[in-house]
Amino acid sequence: VQLVESGGGLVQPGGSLRLPCAASDYTSGTNSMAWFRQAPGRGRELVGCVDEHSATYYADSVKGRFTLSRDYNGNLMYLQMNNLKPEDTARYYCAADPSLRPCRQIEFTYWGQGTQVTVS
Repeated sequence: VQLVESGGGLVQPGGSLRLPCAASDYTSGTNSMAWFRQAPGRGRELVGCVDEHSATYYADSVKGRFTLSRDYNGNLMYLQMNNLKPEDTARYYCAADPSLRPCRQIEFTYWGQGTQVTVS
C-alpha cells in the first residue's frame, strides 16, 4: 500500500486546512488509517485514527477542531483541521494498517512521506 499526503502549507492562527491522503488501493491493508504528526525536536504524535467501520479516535489536543473522514470509493482519507494554532505546526503523516484492533493500539505498517503544516 502506498500513501500520498497533500494539502499542507502556511496558514494563520485560527485558519483551516484540509489534508487528503490517497491510498494506492483499498484492500485489507487499509482497514485502519491514521494521521500522525511530528514537530521539530518532538516525538511522533497520534493525531487521530479511523477504522474500517468509520469509528474514530482523536488526541485530546485536537478534539473539537480536527475531523477525520474516509472516502472508501476513492481510497481517500481526509483530515479537516479548523481553528489551527501555532502548536499544530508539524509534519503530518498518513498511516495505514490491516489490523482490526482499536486503531489507537495499532503499530501502523504503511506510511506516507508527510506534508508540512505551518501555523504562523
